[in-house]
Amino acid sequence: MKNLKTEIYEMRNFLLLWITQAFSGLGSGMTSYALVIWSYTQKGSALATSMICSYAPYVLLSIFAGALSDKWNKKATMLICDTVAALTTVAMLALLHFDALEIWHLYVINAVNGLMNTVQQPASEVAVTRILPEKYYQKIGGLKYFSNSLNTILKPVIATAILGIAGMGAIVAFDLLSFGVAFAVLAFAVKIPESSEDSQKQDKLLTSVKEGIGYLIKERGIFDLILFLAAINLVASIYEAAFPAMLLSRDGGSEQALGLVNAVIGVTTLLGSILA
Repeated sequence: MKNLKTEIYEMRNFLLLWITQAFSGLGSGMTSYALVIWSYTQKGSALATSMICSYAPYVLLSIFAGALSDKWNKKATMLICDTVAALTTVAMLALLHFDALEIWHLYVINAVNGLMNTVQQPASEVAVTRILPEKYYQKIGGLKYFSNSLNTILKPVIATAILGIAGMGAIVAFDLLSFGVAFAVLAFAVKIPESSEDSQKQDKLLTSVKEGIGYLIKERGIFDLILFLAAINLVASIYEAAFPAMLLSRDGGSEQALGLVNAVIGVTTLLGSILA
């Protein structure tokens, strides 16, 4: 028990950041889940549903994201990216309120969100290493999978319930509330030290990108692992595009059926994360 208290104290900054970011992720996940249902009911098309994603900007611009993150203040980068993403959610809520929301609006909104995630992710990963003692690095992987799988279980259940009772606007409002909590905690309660090396890095962007590519070519093990994971994610994205449309369109399919299957997937992922 004494060791556990010591670990919690040493990990307190990370745990605070992890819990609030997971809560914000739940809100965002509920909005994304509800939008898939909304878009399918509008168009009845699996293609239209699958296009509401933010992966394309990530794939195209991630090669520059690390170089940009190296030059910028990590905490400020995370706050700005979160704020821009929240503003797109506000824009979507306004369009929804005036009954003007269209599918192409969602493509633009998700493209912007994908760009923000592309820049924020490397900044967030570096920030975690600066607020967490190195001896705990192995443990955080399991904690992140735990929160992701828990969100996978909760988001279809909560989103379906709120969507049926209060409508899409209530889900977006919950998303904004979770963002506000995460933003306030990151801004005022979590201290992320900046390295003196960050401010000294004056390399041009293309030079930094070239160095990164050179490192990957030299470290073939890491490069091959990236290609392997990219192939897996390609197959997974095809599945994720067809999956909601299949359950919503088949005989006996419904929002509840989609939520139930997603919850079962989340339970299995949760069990795996607990083992990790």
